[in-house]
Amino acid sequence: MPFVEHLGIGMIEKSVGAVRLCLNSTVALENSWGSLHGGVIMTLLDVALASAGRSLDESCVGAITVELKTNFLAVAQGTVFAQGRAQRAGRVLIFSEGEVVDENDTILAKGTGTFKLMYPKDK
Repeated sequence: MPFVEHLGIGMIEKSVGAVRLCLNSTVALENSWGSLHGGVIMTLLDVALASAGRSLDESCVGAITVELKTNFLAVAQGTVFAQGRAQRAGRVLIFSEGEVVDENDTILAKGTGTFKLMYPKDK
């Protein structure tokens, strides 16, 4: 996904129902206080939670965010990691939860989200 690549988000681990991502802070991603912008943290959580949901079904070709809630708990600087876990899977909707942590495993943000899985159209 071009926007994810632009931000520099990378996949570290992926298993059925769970992912771990990494993001290195750059000046371009910082807010006026020198920490990672909240929108960057929300995007990191969005990608982690959606990817965890998508990992439950290999025939899925995408996920659309239906709802995303984020609580910011601490300032994010340097390298950060997002962990996403699919918690509840319906036929089309997935509910996931996760968090963003720093290199010391301090929780910086927590998030939950609902995602609609997308599938190829039958021809």
